[in-house]
Amino acid sequence: MRKMTKKNKVAALAASVALVAVGGGAAYAYWTTTGGGTGTGTNSAGGGTVTLHATFAGGLAPGNAQPVAYTADNASNTSTVVGALAATVTTSSALCDPGWFEVTAVTSNSTVAANTSGVSVGSGTLTFLNSASNQDACKSAIVTISVTSN
Repeated sequence: MRKMTKKNKVAALAASVALVAVGGGAAYAYWTTTGGGTGTGTNSAGGGTVTLHATFAGGLAPGNAQPVAYTADNASNTSTVVGALAATVTTSSALCDPGWFEVTAVTSNSTVAANTSGVSVGSGTLTFLNSASNQDACKSAIVTISVTSN
């Protein structure tokens, strides 16, 4: 499996921001794989796109945590494996510090069958940490979890 290119990472981040703004609470990222075979038993990784989703419930307050579900959609005609997940948090408000949030991603190198969607590929926790600073700016901020896989 190949690592994401810088171009794919930029596209994934742009898609994440756009889709979260529309979906309010779900974060999206994607990566593509390509491969080839010699016809001697070597399998191809396919050429499809796998879309990763991170979803969590709203209403997070300082000192509380919410479970995060990671799922994948595979629109290609071949199965693929989603490796280790890496998740990061961003916010829509410059005053709502992303450092006030911790997110985990526990994965199991899940196979995502061809032409499937909503396949569970891991879970984690989003925690809103308490701070001595005023955190009121986060009350109306959109919290986005961006997720990638290698």
